[in-house]
Amino acid sequence: MNQIIHPTAIIDPKAQIGNNVEIGPFSIIGPKVILQDGVKISSNVVIDGRTTIGKGCRIFHSAVIGTEPQDLKYAGEDTAVEIGEYTTIREFATINRSSNIEQPTLVGSYCLLMIYTHVAHDCKLGGRVILANSVNLAGHVIIENNATIGGLTPVHQFVHIGCFAFIGGLSRVTQDVAPYTRGASVPYKTVGLNSVGLRRSNFSAETRAILKKLYKIFYNSNLNTAQALEKIKSEIEMIDEVKHFVEFVENSERGIAK
Repeated sequence: MNQIIHPTAIIDPKAQIGNNVEIGPFSIIGPKVILQDGVKISSNVVIDGRTTIGKGCRIFHSAVIGTEPQDLKYAGEDTAVEIGEYTTIREFATINRSSNIEQPTLVGSYCLLMIYTHVAHDCKLGGRVILANSVNLAGHVIIENNATIGGLTPVHQFVHIGCFAFIGGLSRVTQDVAPYTRGASVPYKTVGLNSVGLRRSNFSAETRAILKKLYKIFYNSNLNTAQALEKIKSEIEMIDEVKHFVEFVENSERGIAK
């Protein structure tokens, strides 16, 4: 098994502990917790509830995962948290389990949650999401793959943030943020494509050029949302990224931050 468990750690005998797991001093692991192979847990960490931590995750000092949701409607149901593989959760981060018995709070693989981040009940984070220091997600927030949120930014409940979006620090996000865009400020303003992120993620020059045309129509014309979408559908090549942008906007319930 090759486990390295500090003698002061408190681990319920019902917890499932994988191979090559490390658990530091004074950490507490509850009875319904599953730690997959290679998980490394630092000191004073609390993991409770029906929580699964994926292979190779690293959890730093005083993080708290799987405790009850901060939701007055919660009535003690056996809800859950699931965290993907090779995600890093830094000091004092908190992740609450869901308030819905049918769906866990989800954090994807290869994510980075920095110091003092909070992921509330029923949030769903995709893969390679980065939350910088003190980002606070309210309940039911959805963040798609490869999105980044700068430090000290609160995100309103039920907000949807699209893939490859980049949100600058010290923002306040109360509406949906479209995929591939970047912005910041209070109130939040979209200011352009996430061009640097798209290049770093190996989007082709052709795809970036198409997204630039889409951006100009949607954000820089005098058209309303419905008119802009019709113009995009009629004038822009419907590659996968354009289809995803259009579907994201059409399905938005809180409106798109412009």
